[in-house]
Amino acid sequence: MQVAQRRLAEMRAILVCAVLSLLSLSHACPKECSCNSNTKAVDCRGRGLYDIPRRLHPDTQELYLQDNRIRGLGSMAFREIPLVRILDISNNSITTISPTALLGLRMLQRLSLAHNNLRELDKRLLGPIRSLSHLDLSHNSLWGLPGAMGDSLRNLSHLGLAHNRLTRLDRSLLEALTHLDSLALRSNPWRCDCQLIGLKLWLETYLFKGGAVDEVLCSQPEEMKDRDLQKIPYQLFHVCMTTSYHYLFANIHHLESERLLQSHTHGNHAHPSSHALHVPMAMGEGFGGGGGGGMAECETKQKPRPVNLRHAIATVIITGVVCGIVCLMMLAAAVYGCAYAAIMAKYQRELKKNEELAAAQGADHATADEKEPLENAIA
Repeated sequence: MQVAQRRLAEMRAILVCAVLSLLSLSHACPKECSCNSNTKAVDCRGRGLYDIPRRLHPDTQELYLQDNRIRGLGSMAFREIPLVRILDISNNSITTISPTALLGLRMLQRLSLAHNNLRELDKRLLGPIRSLSHLDLSHNSLWGLPGAMGDSLRNLSHLGLAHNRLTRLDRSLLEALTHLDSLALRSNPWRCDCQLIGLKLWLETYLFKGGAVDEVLCSQPEEMKDRDLQKIPYQLFHVCMTTSYHYLFANIHHLESERLLQSHTHGNHAHPSSHALHVPMAMGEGFGGGGGGGMAECETKQKPRPVNLRHAIATVIITGVVCGIVCLMMLAAAVYGCAYAAIMAKYQRELKKNEELAAAQGADHATADEKEPLENAIA
C-alpha cells in the first residue's frame, strides 16, 4: 500500500514538472530571435521576418524588429508582451497599421516606426498610451498627423517627423506637446503660406522656452523656396498680415500669462531669474544632462527673444508711433485751417465795413461840394 502511494506521489511530481516545462517552452525565446533574460530584451533584427514573432515571453520589456520585411501590424499585434517599454520596428515595409495594433501597451515609452512606407496614422493608434516619451516617424510618406492624437503625446520629449511629405501641422497638436525637448522637421515640402503662420509662431515660442528644432525649409511658394521659415519676416506674408498680427498678439499674451503664472507659483522662493521665461530645468534631463543639483546651483540666464519676434514687436510699435504722429499732424492742420478761415472771415468783414464807411464819407463830401457854389451864387 505504501509503495503504491509512493509511486502515485512520484507520478504527480513528474506530471507537475512536465506541465511547468511545457509552460516554460510555450514562452521560450522565439527561434528567430535572441533573448537576454537579464535585460528582458528580445532582438529579432535582420532575420527576414514577415510578421511579429509568436510565443514571446510576457515579461519582455524591449523588442527590436528592425531590418525585416514586416508589411503591416494587425489588431493587438503585441498582446503577448503588455509590459514592453521599447518597441523598434524601423526599416521595414510597413504600409498599414491597425488602429488597435498597440492596444494594451500602457507601459510603452519609446516607439520607432522610422524608415517605413506609412502614409497616414489613425487618431486612435496611440489612444491608450500615456507614457510615451520618444516617437520616431521619420523617413515615411506621412501627409500629416491628426490633431486628436495630441492627447496621447502630452509626455513626449522627442518627436521625429523628418523626411516625410508634410506641408503643414495642426497647431492644436503642437500645443499639446508641453514636455517636448527636441523636434525633427527637416526635409519636408513645407508650404509657407497663411496656414503655416501658426507653426511659425509656435516654433518661436517653443525655441524661446528652450526647445530644439532642426529646420523648416519652404518648398512653396516659389518666391520662398529653400528659405527657413524661422527667418522669414512676417512682412512677407502680404495676404495674411492681419492674421499674423492676431496670432502675434495672442502669442505675446500667452507668454506673459505663463510668466505671471510662474511668478505666482514660485513666489519669493524662486530665483529672481525665474520671473522671466528661460530654458526649463527639464531640458538638461531631456537630453541626458544628469542630475538637477548642478543646474540648480547655476544662475539661469534669460534667453533672448527670437529675432523675428523682436522685429515684429518693433514693427508694431513703430507703426503705432508713425500713425500717432500722422494723426497729430492732421489735427494740427485742421486747427490751422479753422483758425485761418476765422481770420480771413474777420478780415473780409472789416474790409467790407471800411469800404462802406469810405463810400458814405465820399457821398457826404459830394453833397458839401454841390451846396458851396450855390451859396456863393446867392451871395
